[in-house]
Amino acid sequence: MTTLPQAQAFPIQLPEVYPADQIPWDTIPSPAFVLDESRLRRNLSLISQVQDLSGAQIIVAFKGFSMFSAFPWLREYGISGATASSLNEALLAKQELRGEVHVYAPAYSDAEFPQLMELADHLSFNSFSQWERFKPQVMAARAAGKQVGIGIRINPEYAEVETDLYNPAGPFSRLGVTRSNFRPELLDGVDGLHFHTLCEKDADTLERTLEVVERNFGEFLPQMQWVNFGGGHLMTREGYDTDRLIRVVRAFREKWQVEVILEPGSAFGWGTGWLVSSVLDVVENGKQIALLDVSVSAHMPDVLEMPYRPNVLGAGRAGELAHDYLLGGTTCLAGDVIDEYSFDHALTVGERVVFDDMIHYTMVKTTFFNGVKHPDIGIWHQKGEYQIVREFGYDQFRAKLS
Repeated sequence: MTTLPQAQAFPIQLPEVYPADQIPWDTIPSPAFVLDESRLRRNLSLISQVQDLSGAQIIVAFKGFSMFSAFPWLREYGISGATASSLNEALLAKQELRGEVHVYAPAYSDAEFPQLMELADHLSFNSFSQWERFKPQVMAARAAGKQVGIGIRINPEYAEVETDLYNPAGPFSRLGVTRSNFRPELLDGVDGLHFHTLCEKDADTLERTLEVVERNFGEFLPQMQWVNFGGGHLMTREGYDTDRLIRVVRAFREKWQVEVILEPGSAFGWGTGWLVSSVLDVVENGKQIALLDVSVSAHMPDVLEMPYRPNVLGAGRAGELAHDYLLGGTTCLAGDVIDEYSFDHALTVGERVVFDDMIHYTMVKTTFFNGVKHPDIGIWHQKGEYQIVREFGYDQFRAKLS
Protein backbone atom coordinates (compact mmCIF):
# COMPACT_ATOMS: atom_id res chain seq x y z
CA MET A 1 0.00 0.00 0.00
CA THR A 2 1.31 3.43 -0.94
CA THR A 3 1.80 5.67 2.09
CA LEU A 4 0.66 9.21 1.44
CA PRO A 5 2.69 12.15 2.69
CA GLN A 6 1.26 14.45 5.30
CA ALA A 7 -1.62 16.56 4.09
CA GLN A 8 -0.34 19.33 1.88
CA ALA A 9 -2.23 22.08 0.14
CA PHE A 10 -1.65 22.86 -3.52
CA PRO A 11 -3.41 26.17 -4.20
CA ILE A 12 -5.01 26.34 -7.63
CA GLN A 13 -5.96 29.65 -9.18
CA LEU A 14 -8.87 29.72 -11.60
CA PRO A 15 -9.96 32.43 -14.06
CA GLU A 16 -13.39 34.04 -14.02
CA VAL A 17 -16.16 32.81 -16.32
CA TYR A 18 -18.73 34.65 -18.41
CA PRO A 19 -22.01 35.06 -16.49
CA ALA A 20 -24.65 32.77 -17.99
CA ASP A 21 -27.43 35.24 -17.15
CA GLN A 22 -25.80 37.82 -19.43
CA ILE A 23 -25.96 35.63 -22.52
CA PRO A 24 -28.81 36.67 -24.87
CA TRP A 25 -30.21 33.18 -25.32
CA ASP A 26 -33.00 34.29 -27.67
CA THR A 27 -30.38 35.36 -30.24
CA ILE A 28 -28.80 31.89 -30.42
CA PRO A 29 -30.35 29.73 -33.16
CA SER A 30 -32.05 26.67 -31.72
CA PRO A 31 -31.31 23.86 -31.22
CA ALA A 32 -27.61 24.20 -30.44
CA PHE A 33 -24.88 22.81 -28.25
CA VAL A 34 -23.06 25.90 -26.98
CA LEU A 35 -19.55 25.60 -25.56
CA ASP A 36 -18.49 28.50 -23.37
CA GLU A 37 -14.85 29.43 -23.98
CA SER A 38 -14.36 30.93 -20.52
CA ARG A 39 -15.67 27.81 -18.76
CA LEU A 40 -13.51 25.51 -20.86
CA ARG A 41 -10.48 27.68 -20.09
CA ARG A 42 -11.31 27.43 -16.38
CA ASN A 43 -11.29 23.62 -16.61
CA LEU A 44 -8.12 23.57 -18.70
CA SER A 45 -6.40 25.86 -16.22
CA LEU A 46 -7.25 23.51 -13.34
CA ILE A 47 -6.24 20.38 -15.28
CA SER A 48 -2.97 21.99 -16.35
CA GLN A 49 -2.12 22.95 -12.77
CA VAL A 50 -2.92 19.45 -11.48
CA GLN A 51 -0.71 18.03 -14.22
CA ASP A 52 2.19 20.26 -13.25
CA LEU A 53 1.84 19.71 -9.50
CA SER A 54 1.32 15.95 -9.64
CA GLY A 55 3.81 15.09 -12.36
CA ALA A 56 1.18 12.99 -14.14
CA GLN A 57 0.51 13.22 -17.84
CA ILE A 58 -3.14 14.18 -18.31
CA ILE A 59 -4.64 13.45 -21.71
CA VAL A 60 -8.18 13.92 -22.97
CA ALA A 61 -10.47 10.92 -23.50
CA PHE A 62 -12.23 11.46 -26.81
CA LYS A 63 -15.11 9.21 -25.76
CA GLY A 64 -16.23 12.04 -23.46
CA PHE A 65 -15.01 15.18 -25.21
CA SER A 66 -13.82 15.42 -28.81
CA MET A 67 -14.87 18.90 -29.95
CA PHE A 68 -11.91 19.51 -32.23
CA SER A 69 -12.68 23.19 -32.78
CA ALA A 70 -11.59 23.63 -29.15
CA PHE A 71 -8.33 21.68 -29.52
CA PRO A 72 -6.15 24.80 -29.98
CA TRP A 73 -7.09 25.76 -26.41
CA LEU A 74 -6.16 22.27 -25.15
CA ARG A 75 -2.72 22.61 -26.73
CA GLU A 76 -2.37 26.08 -25.23
CA TYR A 77 -2.80 24.61 -21.74
CA GLY A 78 -0.29 21.80 -22.25
CA ILE A 79 -2.62 18.88 -22.99
CA SER A 80 -0.18 16.71 -24.87
CA GLY A 81 -2.36 13.91 -26.15
CA ALA A 82 -5.60 11.99 -26.31
CA THR A 83 -6.85 8.50 -25.65
CA ALA A 84 -8.68 6.89 -28.54
CA SER A 85 -11.05 3.92 -28.44
CA SER A 86 -11.13 3.27 -32.18
CA LEU A 87 -9.32 3.90 -35.43
CA ASN A 88 -11.53 6.90 -36.15
CA GLU A 89 -10.69 8.51 -32.80
CA ALA A 90 -6.99 7.75 -33.32
CA LEU A 91 -7.12 9.52 -36.68
CA LEU A 92 -8.87 12.48 -35.08
CA ALA A 93 -6.19 12.65 -32.39
CA LYS A 94 -3.36 12.58 -34.91
CA GLN A 95 -4.91 15.00 -37.38
CA GLU A 96 -6.68 17.50 -35.12
CA LEU A 97 -5.06 17.45 -31.65
CA ARG A 98 -1.63 16.67 -33.12
CA GLY A 99 -0.21 15.24 -29.90
CA GLU A 100 0.45 11.80 -28.50
CA VAL A 101 -2.06 9.11 -29.46
CA HIS A 102 -2.94 6.58 -26.75
CA VAL A 103 -5.13 3.72 -27.95
CA TYR A 104 -7.21 1.19 -26.06
CA ALA A 105 -10.10 -0.92 -27.33
CA PRO A 106 -11.62 -4.16 -26.00
CA ALA A 107 -10.46 -5.89 -29.19
CA TYR A 108 -8.58 -4.96 -32.36
CA SER A 109 -9.36 -6.26 -35.84
CA ASP A 110 -6.80 -7.62 -38.27
CA ALA A 111 -7.92 -5.06 -40.83
CA GLU A 112 -7.43 -1.97 -38.64
CA PHE A 113 -4.49 -2.94 -36.45
CA PRO A 114 -1.68 -2.00 -38.90
CA GLN A 115 -3.02 1.56 -39.18
CA LEU A 116 -3.50 1.79 -35.42
CA MET A 117 0.15 0.80 -35.00
CA GLU A 118 1.21 3.62 -37.29
CA LEU A 119 -0.81 6.16 -35.32
CA ALA A 120 -0.28 5.03 -31.71
CA ASP A 121 2.36 6.24 -29.28
CA HIS A 122 0.86 4.03 -26.54
CA LEU A 123 -1.31 1.01 -27.26
CA SER A 124 -2.99 -1.09 -24.56
CA PHE A 125 -4.37 -4.59 -25.04
CA ASN A 126 -7.47 -5.86 -23.29
CA SER A 127 -6.25 -9.47 -23.12
CA PHE A 128 -3.11 -11.53 -23.39
CA SER A 129 -4.63 -13.40 -26.32
CA GLN A 130 -4.82 -10.14 -28.29
CA TRP A 131 -1.28 -9.29 -27.22
CA GLU A 132 -0.05 -12.69 -28.49
CA ARG A 133 -1.96 -12.25 -31.74
CA PHE A 134 -0.50 -8.85 -32.58
CA LYS A 135 2.88 -9.04 -30.84
CA PRO A 136 4.75 -10.00 -34.04
CA GLN A 137 3.53 -6.81 -35.71
CA VAL A 138 4.45 -4.74 -32.66
CA MET A 139 7.95 -6.18 -32.42
CA ALA A 140 8.51 -5.76 -36.15
CA ALA A 141 7.45 -2.12 -35.93
CA ARG A 142 9.75 -1.55 -32.97
CA ALA A 143 12.64 -3.17 -34.81
CA ALA A 144 11.99 -0.74 -37.67
CA GLY A 145 12.28 2.21 -35.29
CA LYS A 146 8.65 2.75 -34.26
CA GLN A 147 8.46 3.99 -30.66
CA VAL A 148 5.30 2.60 -29.13
CA GLY A 149 4.53 1.82 -25.50
CA ILE A 150 2.59 -1.40 -24.98
CA GLY A 151 0.23 -1.91 -22.06
CA ILE A 152 -2.09 -4.57 -20.69
CA ARG A 153 -5.41 -3.50 -19.24
CA ILE A 154 -6.01 -5.05 -15.84
CA ASN A 155 -9.28 -5.53 -13.99
CA PRO A 156 -8.76 -4.97 -10.24
CA GLU A 157 -12.25 -6.40 -9.64
CA TYR A 158 -12.98 -3.36 -7.51
CA ALA A 159 -15.10 -0.33 -8.40
CA GLU A 160 -17.41 2.14 -6.71
CA VAL A 161 -19.73 2.67 -9.67
CA GLU A 162 -23.43 2.64 -8.85
CA THR A 163 -24.78 2.12 -12.38
CA ASP A 164 -24.06 -1.33 -13.82
CA LEU A 165 -24.02 0.01 -17.38
CA TYR A 166 -20.92 2.05 -16.51
CA ASN A 167 -19.14 -0.41 -14.20
CA PRO A 168 -15.99 -1.82 -15.87
CA ALA A 169 -15.27 -4.10 -12.90
CA GLY A 170 -18.71 -5.63 -12.52
CA PRO A 171 -19.43 -9.38 -12.65
CA PHE A 172 -18.42 -11.05 -15.91
CA SER A 173 -16.85 -7.85 -17.21
CA ARG A 174 -15.19 -8.16 -20.61
CA LEU A 175 -12.86 -5.24 -19.81
CA GLY A 176 -9.37 -6.03 -18.58
CA VAL A 177 -7.47 -9.03 -17.21
CA THR A 178 -8.25 -10.23 -13.71
CA ARG A 179 -5.47 -11.41 -11.41
CA SER A 180 -6.46 -15.05 -11.79
CA ASN A 181 -6.12 -14.74 -15.57
CA PHE A 182 -2.94 -12.66 -15.57
CA ARG A 183 -0.05 -14.18 -17.58
CA PRO A 184 3.27 -12.85 -16.21
CA GLU A 185 5.20 -15.15 -18.56
CA LEU A 186 3.84 -13.08 -21.47
CA LEU A 187 5.01 -9.67 -20.22
CA ASP A 188 8.06 -9.54 -22.45
CA GLY A 189 7.57 -6.43 -24.58
CA VAL A 190 4.98 -4.94 -22.22
CA ASP A 191 6.03 -1.75 -20.45
CA GLY A 192 2.79 -0.50 -18.87
CA LEU A 193 -0.40 -1.44 -17.07
CA HIS A 194 -3.75 0.22 -17.65
CA PHE A 195 -6.86 0.17 -15.48
CA HIS A 196 -10.11 2.10 -15.70
CA THR A 197 -12.70 1.58 -12.99
CA LEU A 198 -13.77 5.11 -12.06
CA CYS A 199 -16.84 7.00 -13.25
CA GLU A 200 -17.16 10.65 -12.16
CA LYS A 201 -15.43 9.89 -8.85
CA ASP A 202 -13.31 11.82 -6.36
CA ALA A 203 -9.69 11.18 -5.39
CA ASP A 204 -10.62 9.08 -2.35
CA THR A 205 -12.08 6.44 -4.70
CA LEU A 206 -8.85 6.45 -6.71
CA GLU A 207 -6.87 6.01 -3.51
CA ARG A 208 -8.91 2.97 -2.46
CA THR A 209 -8.69 1.55 -5.98
CA LEU A 210 -4.91 1.86 -5.98
CA GLU A 211 -4.75 -0.14 -2.76
CA VAL A 212 -6.45 -3.02 -4.57
CA VAL A 213 -4.27 -2.59 -7.68
CA GLU A 214 -1.13 -2.76 -5.55
CA ARG A 215 -2.38 -5.77 -3.62
CA ASN A 216 -3.31 -7.73 -6.74
CA PHE A 217 -0.73 -6.55 -9.25
CA GLY A 218 2.02 -4.89 -7.19
CA GLU A 219 4.54 -7.65 -7.92
CA PHE A 220 4.54 -6.61 -11.59
CA LEU A 221 4.85 -2.86 -11.08
CA PRO A 222 8.66 -2.78 -10.67
CA GLN A 223 9.09 -3.94 -14.27
CA MET A 224 6.73 -1.30 -15.67
CA GLN A 225 7.62 2.12 -17.05
CA TRP A 226 4.13 3.60 -16.79
CA VAL A 227 0.70 2.99 -15.29
CA ASN A 228 -2.42 4.46 -16.86
CA PHE A 229 -5.08 5.25 -14.21
CA GLY A 230 -7.78 5.56 -16.88
CA GLY A 231 -10.57 8.11 -16.67
CA GLY A 232 -13.37 9.05 -14.33
CA HIS A 233 -11.29 11.59 -12.38
CA LEU A 234 -13.81 14.42 -12.16
CA MET A 235 -11.29 16.97 -10.93
CA THR A 236 -13.17 19.97 -12.35
CA ARG A 237 -16.33 19.28 -10.34
CA GLU A 238 -16.91 21.68 -7.46
CA GLY A 239 -15.74 20.10 -4.22
CA TYR A 240 -13.33 17.63 -5.83
CA ASP A 241 -10.25 17.15 -3.62
CA THR A 242 -7.47 18.11 -6.02
CA ASP A 243 -4.94 18.25 -3.16
CA ARG A 244 -5.60 14.57 -2.47
CA LEU A 245 -5.35 13.64 -6.14
CA ILE A 246 -1.98 15.35 -6.39
CA ARG A 247 -0.68 13.60 -3.25
CA VAL A 248 -1.95 10.19 -4.42
CA VAL A 249 -0.30 10.51 -7.82
CA ARG A 250 2.96 11.82 -6.39
CA ALA A 251 3.16 9.02 -3.83
CA PHE A 252 2.48 6.32 -6.42
CA ARG A 253 5.06 7.72 -8.84
CA GLU A 254 7.70 7.93 -6.12
CA LYS A 255 7.01 4.47 -4.70
CA TRP A 256 7.01 2.58 -7.98
CA GLN A 257 9.23 4.86 -10.08
CA VAL A 258 6.74 4.91 -12.94
CA GLU A 259 5.10 7.51 -15.09
CA VAL A 260 1.43 8.03 -14.34
CA ILE A 261 -1.15 8.79 -17.01
CA LEU A 262 -4.67 10.09 -16.35
CA GLU A 263 -7.20 10.19 -19.16
CA PRO A 264 -10.38 11.97 -18.01
CA GLY A 265 -13.12 12.83 -20.46
CA SER A 266 -15.91 14.41 -18.44
CA ALA A 267 -13.46 16.61 -16.52
CA PHE A 268 -12.61 18.54 -19.68
CA GLY A 269 -16.19 19.32 -20.68
CA TRP A 270 -17.75 19.42 -17.20
CA GLY A 271 -19.88 22.53 -16.73
CA THR A 272 -18.60 24.15 -19.92
CA GLY A 273 -21.80 24.75 -21.82
CA TRP A 274 -25.42 24.22 -22.64
CA LEU A 275 -27.97 22.67 -24.97
CA VAL A 276 -30.25 25.46 -26.18
CA SER A 277 -33.76 24.41 -27.19
CA SER A 278 -37.01 26.11 -28.16
CA VAL A 279 -40.62 25.42 -27.24
CA LEU A 280 -42.51 24.18 -30.30
CA ASP A 281 -45.87 23.53 -28.67
CA VAL A 282 -47.60 23.15 -25.31
CA VAL A 283 -50.22 20.41 -24.89
CA GLU A 284 -52.12 19.02 -21.94
CA ASN A 285 -52.86 15.43 -20.92
CA GLY A 286 -53.30 15.49 -17.17
CA LYS A 287 -50.18 17.67 -17.06
CA GLN A 288 -48.85 20.56 -19.08
CA ILE A 289 -46.35 19.22 -21.62
CA ALA A 290 -43.87 21.44 -23.47
CA LEU A 291 -42.61 19.95 -26.74
CA LEU A 292 -39.06 21.04 -27.50
CA ASP A 293 -36.90 20.94 -30.64
CA VAL A 294 -34.42 18.59 -28.93
CA SER A 295 -34.62 14.91 -28.07
CA VAL A 296 -33.47 13.24 -24.89
CA SER A 297 -32.84 9.95 -26.69
CA ALA A 298 -31.11 11.45 -29.74
CA HIS A 299 -29.25 14.40 -28.20
CA MET A 300 -28.64 13.65 -24.50
CA PRO A 301 -28.89 9.86 -24.12
CA ASP A 302 -27.03 9.76 -20.79
CA VAL A 303 -30.13 11.30 -19.24
CA LEU A 304 -31.83 7.96 -19.96
CA GLU A 305 -28.80 5.72 -19.48
CA MET A 306 -27.41 6.95 -16.17
CA PRO A 307 -30.16 8.10 -15.57
CA TYR A 308 -30.00 11.68 -14.31
CA ARG A 309 -32.01 14.89 -14.34
CA PRO A 310 -30.28 17.80 -16.12
CA ASN A 311 -30.66 21.29 -14.74
CA VAL A 312 -32.55 23.90 -16.74
CA LEU A 313 -31.55 27.53 -16.38
CA GLY A 314 -34.20 29.48 -14.47
CA ALA A 315 -36.28 26.39 -13.67
CA GLY A 316 -36.96 24.39 -10.53
CA ARG A 317 -38.38 21.05 -9.56
CA ALA A 318 -42.08 20.39 -10.01
CA GLY A 319 -44.09 22.48 -7.56
CA GLU A 320 -41.29 24.86 -6.65
CA LEU A 321 -42.41 27.62 -9.04
CA ALA A 322 -45.80 28.63 -10.39
CA HIS A 323 -46.00 26.65 -13.64
CA ASP A 324 -45.14 22.94 -14.03
CA TYR A 325 -44.28 21.30 -17.35
CA LEU A 326 -43.12 17.94 -18.55
CA LEU A 327 -40.36 18.66 -21.04
CA GLY A 328 -40.34 16.32 -24.02
CA GLY A 329 -38.80 15.96 -27.45
CA THR A 330 -40.30 15.55 -30.89
CA THR A 331 -39.33 11.97 -31.79
CA CYS A 332 -41.90 9.18 -31.95
CA LEU A 333 -40.38 7.49 -28.88
CA ALA A 334 -43.04 7.59 -26.14
CA GLY A 335 -40.35 7.91 -23.47
CA ASP A 336 -38.62 10.87 -25.11
CA VAL A 337 -39.31 12.93 -22.00
CA ILE A 338 -36.64 14.63 -19.92
CA ASP A 339 -38.46 15.29 -16.64
CA GLU A 340 -40.93 17.65 -14.98
CA TYR A 341 -39.79 21.20 -14.27
CA SER A 342 -41.39 24.35 -12.91
CA PHE A 343 -41.06 27.89 -14.20
CA ASP A 344 -42.09 31.26 -12.79
CA HIS A 345 -44.10 32.03 -15.94
CA ALA A 346 -46.15 30.21 -18.57
CA LEU A 347 -43.99 28.89 -21.42
CA THR A 348 -44.76 30.21 -24.88
CA VAL A 349 -43.96 28.90 -28.36
CA GLY A 350 -40.50 30.03 -29.48
CA GLU A 351 -39.19 30.55 -25.93
CA ARG A 352 -35.71 29.21 -25.20
CA VAL A 353 -35.28 26.39 -22.68
CA VAL A 354 -31.58 25.97 -21.84
CA PHE A 355 -30.19 22.73 -20.41
CA ASP A 356 -27.07 23.15 -18.30
CA ASP A 357 -23.83 21.13 -18.46
CA MET A 358 -24.48 19.55 -21.85
CA ILE A 359 -21.04 19.33 -23.47
CA HIS A 360 -19.43 16.14 -22.12
CA TYR A 361 -20.86 12.82 -23.33
CA THR A 362 -23.50 14.57 -25.45
CA MET A 363 -22.12 15.51 -28.88
CA VAL A 364 -20.11 12.27 -28.93
CA LYS A 365 -23.29 10.18 -28.48
CA THR A 366 -25.91 11.99 -30.56
CA THR A 367 -27.91 10.31 -33.34
CA PHE A 368 -30.18 11.31 -36.21
CA PHE A 369 -33.05 9.12 -34.94
CA ASN A 370 -36.32 9.96 -36.73
CA GLY A 371 -34.33 12.40 -38.84
CA VAL A 372 -34.92 15.11 -36.25
CA LYS A 373 -32.86 18.23 -36.66
CA HIS A 374 -29.46 17.81 -35.11
CA PRO A 375 -28.36 20.72 -32.89
CA ASP A 376 -25.77 23.15 -34.20
CA ILE A 377 -22.43 23.26 -32.42
CA GLY A 378 -21.38 26.74 -31.39
CA ILE A 379 -19.00 28.63 -29.11
CA TRP A 380 -19.78 31.53 -26.81
CA HIS A 381 -16.52 33.45 -26.75
CA GLN A 382 -15.06 35.35 -23.82
CA LYS A 383 -15.57 38.61 -25.70
CA GLY A 384 -19.34 38.09 -25.67
CA GLU A 385 -19.69 36.86 -29.24
CA TYR A 386 -21.41 33.72 -30.54
CA GLN A 387 -19.87 31.62 -33.31
CA ILE A 388 -21.56 28.70 -35.06
CA VAL A 389 -18.81 26.19 -35.83
CA ARG A 390 -20.94 23.35 -37.21
CA GLU A 391 -24.41 23.03 -38.74
CA PHE A 392 -26.16 19.77 -39.61
CA GLY A 393 -28.72 19.15 -42.32
CA TYR A 394 -30.07 16.58 -44.71
CA ASP A 395 -26.65 15.73 -46.18
CA GLN A 396 -25.32 14.60 -42.79
CA PHE A 397 -28.48 12.63 -42.06
CA ARG A 398 -28.35 10.92 -45.46
CA ALA A 399 -24.62 10.15 -45.13
CA LYS A 400 -25.34 7.81 -42.22
CA LEU A 401 -27.79 5.79 -44.29
CA SER A 402 -27.46 3.73 -47.45
